Amino acid sequence: MSSEGNAGPAPGGRGAVVLGLFRVLVGLSFTIHGLSGLFAWPVAPYGGHVAAFGSWPSWWASVIELVAGGFVALGIGTRIAALLCSGSMAYAFLFVHLKSGILPIQNGGEAAVLFCWSFFLVAILGPGAFALDALLPSRAQRRSAPADAAPTRR
Repeated sequence: MSSEGNAGPAPGGRGAVVLGLFRVLVGLSFTIHGLSGLFAWPVAPYGGHVAAFGSWPSWWASVIELVAGGFVALGIGTRIAALLCSGSMAYAFLFVHLKSGILPIQNGGEAAVLFCWSFFLVAILGPGAFALDALLPSRAQRRSAPADAAPTRR
């Protein structure tokens, strides 16, 4: 671990590749979950009904799943998006599933717990390999660029 706020594996190593693949797969799964809850695509959600527009918490959860899950999968704003995903699944477990028992196997909350902790891991360790954020200039590079280096118009 380094002191530069980079808690994840070293860039370019096997750990970064595995973490990147993990992030993409978990993010895509979450995105598909959101698509299902909002549009019944690619399959109808469990129970067969899509969330009514604006309904709490199902419609809002589906929006978070779709948008933030997509950001995580693509590696854009990964830590913040993953923290939002993790928090939404913590809410789902604590306020929806826990009413039916404390064990996830008992209350149907296995997916919520697994998504919650998976996204928390990504939020702490970072995006790993294959993140689109890596293609953007870092904040340090933007700050160190000279002010007079603005593009000229022709």
